[in-house]
Amino acid sequence: MRVQSEPFDPNREVDLLRADDPSIGAIVTFIGLMRDSNEGARVDRLFLEHYPGMTEKALRQIVDEADRRWELQHCRVVHRVGELLPSDPIVLVAVAGRHRKEAFMACEFIIDYLKTKAPFWKRETTSDGERWVGARESDDKAIRHWQSES
Repeated sequence: MRVQSEPFDPNREVDLLRADDPSIGAIVTFIGLMRDSNEGARVDRLFLEHYPGMTEKALRQIVDEADRRWELQHCRVVHRVGELLPSDPIVLVAVAGRHRKEAFMACEFIIDYLKTKAPFWKRETTSDGERWVGARESDDKAIRHWQSES
């Protein structure tokens, strides 16, 4: 788990996850990119804030819960903070497992929980000024799905 202000290369991160481990049967990745629009407005930049230490702890707990639910070989989460521009990678979740179903489910679980439970705060800069981005109902709905599965 890493939280960093520097850009990252998703392909390099997946290569590091693989590390020539022959037990891996599937790798599923999610790469979240900064969009240039949100809620009907053009977004010029995004600033992500976090609470150092607390954020990494929350990410570790999310990955640990995924590992309890599914048999994972490896998992890598990299999340940017600071200023981002459209098309910049914000987050990478990469999950390696023996089988694709476990890897797909674990990856989806991790990103769903990360979106709602990890302490990140987003501030967008639009042509109308700055605004804080709140939680979406669809993210809360995804969490309810996973809670009913436990």
